[in-house]
Amino acid sequence: MDIIKIYKFDRNFFPYPLVLNKSLASERHLIIQMKKKTTELIKKAQDMASLSREEAVFLLNLPLCSQDVYAVMAAANTLSRSSFGNKGERHLHIGLNAGPCPYNCRFCSLAKNLGLFTTEIVFPEQQVLQWAIDAQAKGADGLNIMTTGSFSFERLLETGRMLKSHVSTPLVANTRDISVKEGQALVDAGFSGFYHAIRLGEGRDTPFSREKRLETISAIKESGLLWMNCIEPVGPEHSKEEIADLMVLAYENKAVYSGIMRRINFPGSPFERFGMINEMEMARMEAVSRLVMADACRAHCTHEPNSAALLAGGNLFFPEKGSSPRDREAETGTGRGASMAKCAAILDEMGWVVKLPSNVFGSIPVKSTGPVCSSLLGRSIAI
Repeated sequence: MDIIKIYKFDRNFFPYPLVLNKSLASERHLIIQMKKKTTELIKKAQDMASLSREEAVFLLNLPLCSQDVYAVMAAANTLSRSSFGNKGERHLHIGLNAGPCPYNCRFCSLAKNLGLFTTEIVFPEQQVLQWAIDAQAKGADGLNIMTTGSFSFERLLETGRMLKSHVSTPLVANTRDISVKEGQALVDAGFSGFYHAIRLGEGRDTPFSREKRLETISAIKESGLLWMNCIEPVGPEHSKEEIADLMVLAYENKAVYSGIMRRINFPGSPFERFGMINEMEMARMEAVSRLVMADACRAHCTHEPNSAALLAGGNLFFPEKGSSPRDREAETGTGRGASMAKCAAILDEMGWVVKLPSNVFGSIPVKSTGPVCSSLLGRSIAI
């Protein structure tokens, strides 16, 4: 079949790319066919059936400001609000140490070869504990404890035991690849989950293989930890196929949460020439990821915090303290990192209720009988 790509403008004056079969009678028919397929995929997702890689790629290639994309976002928003009982989640990221990391992942500000961090900074135990206590007092749903890949695993275990003796907020580890035995040690130290992603560009922009990362995901689950995930770090240089692959992988391996995290261009980033995706693109990807995850997830994350994703299936933010692979400041709480209060304010403004109990660490997510929306700050009103 002879296929060409052309660009037209719909009546809303948005660029609307069409795949035109020369043998078809009219472009109008093609627009109807595109909308028909979008509608079919939305209906499939509403029936809690996951989308295939090819179906996710189709949605990721829709014109960004088209009615089709808004329909996909609305479907993902409704799915999350009904599945998660309108709960807005905040999981505080605490980075225990700031570079220089010898693994030199190209998207990470802590990479040794970038030279942004020339000496090792380890935040004092009392500072880490205070961050955790403050977060719990402000209603944090989880504490994500991050280290660089070269950080002492035993020290991470000690930190877990220390925190568990002072706070009840669930702990999630975010560190190097682990074995089943190490996963069990994390459970014994008080950790409930483990954040681990096969990154976009794994093996190309990192020294780690996709296979090794998959082995760690298996070890996480076998050891009794919950597996947390995100599609990251997304940039304009990544193909829709590569992004869709990781969305489907998250569903097939039943991540407790997944979502979209964009790549941040800190000063000196080797990706500066590519630019960054904007929050509208993040929202479209957030929506497609949410439809792919179907009924497999208990929350759906986005990073960095933004309002658009909360209308596209997102409900989980990561406030930040300590080190961050996206910041040139050692303590990201004084840099890029969003505070607990800021995250709560954004969630509240978009109708997500932070005071409800978390869905992530229970046996099953809270589900309502229909969509829930909050029309007043701090109040949840069923519709």
